[in-house]
Amino acid sequence: QVQLVESGGGLVQPGGSLRLSCVDSGGTFNMDWMYWVRQAPGKGLEWVSGINSHGNGKYYADSVKGRFTISRDNAKNTLYLEMTSLKSEDTAVYYCAKDKMGNQRGQGTQVTVSS
Repeated sequence: QVQLVESGGGLVQPGGSLRLSCVDSGGTFNMDWMYWVRQAPGKGLEWVSGINSHGNGKYYADSVKGRFTISRDNAKNTLYLEMTSLKSEDTAVYYCAKDKMGNQRGQGTQVTVSS
């Protein structure tokens, strides 16, 4: 059973930054690859980033490469997404997930980039 809770979303101006967090209480966090996916208004789920269980393998969609940083703290069962240089097209609900497609995801946190 997926038990993921995201937080840290909000309203930010273009060029601003946000840090998302995701706590996993499912009990297998330190063994799992973890992902961030997002869903913009009127669109499907989009893979954003992934990280291996040890945290030393990180992968990004081209649309966020160089602006977003994924990380994890296995001692705290927590996944992070540091987002900088935010653009209006980053506006979406952001989910942490156990799979790249986002089928096993949390409830999400809204990120709105607007002036």
